[in-house]
Amino acid sequence: MATIHNQAAVDEIAPVVLMPGDPLRAKLIAEQYLKDARLFNSVRNMLGYTGTYKGARISVMGGGMGGPSTGIYSHELYRKYNVDTIIRIGSCGAFAEEVAMRDVLLVESSWSESTFARTYDGYEGDTVYPSALLNEELRRAAECLHRPLKGAKVHSTDCFYRMDRDANIKIRDRYGCVAEEMESFALFHVAKAAGRHAAALLTVSDHSLTHEKISPEERQKSFGDMMEIALFAAAARAGEI
Repeated sequence: MATIHNQAAVDEIAPVVLMPGDPLRAKLIAEQYLKDARLFNSVRNMLGYTGTYKGARISVMGGGMGGPSTGIYSHELYRKYNVDTIIRIGSCGAFAEEVAMRDVLLVESSWSESTFARTYDGYEGDTVYPSALLNEELRRAAECLHRPLKGAKVHSTDCFYRMDRDANIKIRDRYGCVAEEMESFALFHVAKAAGRHAAALLTVSDHSLTHEKISPEERQKSFGDMMEIALFAAAARAGEI
C-alpha cells in the first residue's frame, strides 16, 4: 500500500531499515554494500532500496533533513510498512573536547527544544532515548568489527543556522550534549510511540572547537566505519550473523 511519500508496496521494504538523511547516501550504500538492490521509492527523490547483506534482507532509505522530514518517513515505515527497526546513519557537529573529527558516536540520549513530540502526541519532555536492545546490538557489532564507538548525548536541533553563536557551548555545559544533529529526537519518539526500535550512529563531520570540517563529497562517501557497523548489526538482527 503506497503512501503520498512512498510508492513501495508493503512487501518491498525489509523489517530493518538504515536511514541516512541524504538520499544519495542511501543510493551509495545500496550500490556499494547491498546485493541485488532494487529501488522501491523515488517519490520526491527520497530514494529507497532493498537488497541483501551477508544473506540478510535489508532496506536503506533517505529520511531528509530535520525532525519533521524524518518524522514523516519513520512514521510511515513503522505504521504503514510494518518496519521493526530503523538505524539512523548520519553526520553531526561536535562541540566538546572528548569528541574528535570522524569519531563514530552511538546516541544514548537526544535532547531538544523541539516541539515535534508535543505536536505529535502530547509528549512534554525534552529528552528521548533509543532502543536499549538495539544500542547493545550496535555495540556488539562495533566490537566484532574492531571499530571504535563512543556513546554520546546529542542535541537534536530544529535550526541549522542559529544566530546565537555560543548556543552549543551553553547547551553542552547545561545539558551535557557533546554534538549536534537534527533528526534523532523525532526518530526516537516516533519509534517509541509505535512500540518499535530505533537507534542513531553519527560520524563527526565538523568541530566547532577546532574549526575542522569535511567536504560535502567526503561527507557523502567517507562514512565507511559507521555504515559497516550499522549493516553488521542489521544482519545480526535479521538472524544472519
